[in-house]
Amino acid sequence: MTKVEEFEELRPLLFSIAYRILGSVGEAEDAVQETWLRYDGSAVTPDSPKAYLSATVTRLSIDVLRSARVRREEYVGPWLPEPLLSDPYQDPERAAELADSVSMAALLLLERLSPLERSVFVLREVFAFGFDEIAGAVGRSEAACRQLLVRARRHMRDGRPRFEADRQERQELATRFFDALTHGDVDALQELLAADVQLVGDGGGKAPQLARAVAGAENVARLLAAVFPLLIRIDVTIEPREVNGQPGAVFRDRDGRVLHILALDVLDGRITTIRSVINPDKLGHVGPVADAWAVNGEMKQARRRRV
Repeated sequence: MTKVEEFEELRPLLFSIAYRILGSVGEAEDAVQETWLRYDGSAVTPDSPKAYLSATVTRLSIDVLRSARVRREEYVGPWLPEPLLSDPYQDPERAAELADSVSMAALLLLERLSPLERSVFVLREVFAFGFDEIAGAVGRSEAACRQLLVRARRHMRDGRPRFEADRQERQELATRFFDALTHGDVDALQELLAADVQLVGDGGGKAPQLARAVAGAENVARLLAAVFPLLIRIDVTIEPREVNGQPGAVFRDRDGRVLHILALDVLDGRITTIRSVINPDKLGHVGPVADAWAVNGEMKQARRRRV
């Protein structure tokens, strides 16, 4: 097998490791590309390409994350991960764990960890790497990696997200939600929302966004029912998709450009969190991006005509 073939076979795993460490599709893709450049330029023939490449992409991701954390501290409004519509790494025996680990809720919890803790946690808890491989990847002893994992587990334990176990039930609930959203049905929306539901938006100061999170079933239902029928009136379409392993949708303007992406957390037959990513910098990997400010202007005109 050639270097190219070895790398392409492992590319899905490398991206999935990098994305979980970084929470950014673009940065993960860059880390994977740099991993290839280093592998292609190396005269060394590793005994295990998987171990070598996984270690390289992990170290690169740690370096990127250290600088990214400073930028995120200065971010305008709530920061959310870049939406991921499809995780390229597949493992049928660990499908549920992989889906949960890539959820926005899990990625936000990982933000609490140091770059080393996060990397060790991802490699061990998500991808089941041995401690010898993890030690080589992060440049620490096996004993140190075990301590890093203990601290990471402690930080993650209390906030570990819980989701509806039945995939079909989640999707059926999401279908009912988007139908009620389209029709602006406040009562139907409120029935689908948990009492303490939260709506969080990420515009990064580059698109119209919520000033702060909206909480409570009635408040969230009324806001959604006021906004989304207006979007439908100006030909915005809803494309139901799995987003970060959970139910969600891509919203597109009349020209098919991506306006924003919603992701839903579902538990006990209710939607517990709605996350909306509208920052154009986080949508380009999905397709051409809409002008959210222009769409917002059209929506205001539609509201005035309705009045």
